[in-house]
Amino acid sequence: MVRWRPNCLARLAPVVWMALAAVAVPLAAFAAEDTGVAGPTFKEGDVVGFDKLESIKNFLPAEFWANRDFFFYEGMKMEVGPFFKDYGQAPEYLAASEKFKGQAKVGPDESLENYSSGFPFDPGSIDCKGDPQAGVKHIWNFAYQWEGDGSDSRYFYSYWDRGEELPLYYEGTAKTIMLSHRAEPEYVEKQNGDLFRGEKRINAFGIEVDAPFDARGILLMSYRYKDSEKPRANAKNDDTWVYVPTLRRVRRISTAQRTDAVSGTDFTFDDLRSFAGIVPQYTWSCLGEMDILAPINSKVNAYPYAKDHNFGPYGLSYADDRWELRHAVKIRMKPKNTDHPYHHKDIYFDKQTYVALYSFAYDQKEELWKIIWHNHRWSEDHTIGGEWYKPWVGIAKPMDLRIVSDTIVNVQTGTGNRIEFWDSNGMPYTNKEGEIAVGKVHRYIDVGRLTKGR
Repeated sequence: MVRWRPNCLARLAPVVWMALAAVAVPLAAFAAEDTGVAGPTFKEGDVVGFDKLESIKNFLPAEFWANRDFFFYEGMKMEVGPFFKDYGQAPEYLAASEKFKGQAKVGPDESLENYSSGFPFDPGSIDCKGDPQAGVKHIWNFAYQWEGDGSDSRYFYSYWDRGEELPLYYEGTAKTIMLSHRAEPEYVEKQNGDLFRGEKRINAFGIEVDAPFDARGILLMSYRYKDSEKPRANAKNDDTWVYVPTLRRVRRISTAQRTDAVSGTDFTFDDLRSFAGIVPQYTWSCLGEMDILAPINSKVNAYPYAKDHNFGPYGLSYADDRWELRHAVKIRMKPKNTDHPYHHKDIYFDKQTYVALYSFAYDQKEELWKIIWHNHRWSEDHTIGGEWYKPWVGIAKPMDLRIVSDTIVNVQTGTGNRIEFWDSNGMPYTNKEGEIAVGKVHRYIDVGRLTKGR
């Protein structure tokens, strides 16, 4: 068993990481595009058990299949959901994409220029085979995928070592607020997508730790800036502040070294969502398109609805859930910094929504090091907990496919981490009329809030 017992400051690092969260196509209508794989032998409504795994092999990333012992197990019941269901974004987001279509462009050093709101680049016109900029265009679309106001959730973070859950965990709340590139018509038309005039930040996010006892009361606030879109030499890193109860004061912490391993975990800061880093710090290439089976619209009750869901013998599996066949794009990230721990990372994301499905990080010896994958939940599906994601003035219907769990497996050590936030939604602070409560937003993102009343 790992005998690491951090003090309050050391425990902060994983907390920083945590903050950084139907139309079916007929079976004959598709084939895996780049692999030459024939159509599947499974169909919607099938339940795939351990004895039927070979039937899904060709619709999983090869690295995932090679390490399937972490994820598939005797007694698993994987439900096959719809093929290529329509998870289209909110109409207002799509309208913003159309309004600004063709204006954004890739600048020097993989930077982004002249972007306002919606998709920076028209997804349907990105040519993975013929456009050398396809990879970076896809990652900018990934960075600005539709997520409503950001996120509002309760989280539970657990640690695993070769199937043993360690007694180290975190529990609390987290919220991200989009300050620019918004999709509500009011802000698109009057302020080019900014919530406040002259806004220099992209978003602000904060968290609070409620448990365990010796970490309770840690508060964090972090800003990401529009300047992070600039070429690497000019890109601005995030600013982050934390209130540490044992010190009774706010400390400013550096996030420049986002590629360092987070204390006690297998993650780096940039591993959240498969990628949460500064785009111009990497080069990007598009490796192809294919059809992938993945957990895309969960039907289980996990945290905060329940704490006893079975995540498999390693604690790192979504095999007891609903999986769906999706059109996916594969891109490769290569660091520009020579001291980066990764040689490269391959990311598979959903072609319609741009949510991440799987990613695979390789060490400097080009050996597979980490597998990161995710579970998701559709805002319009109310089978868990009733209506959990409501509209607001400016967004008539959320239509948001959200990541609700991140899991990482270190295939070289057998360790891993899982963070659950099944209630994650993108609703903003609102007043009684359903309008965005800008005063409350101001108070929440104020760094002075971290010590007020303490």
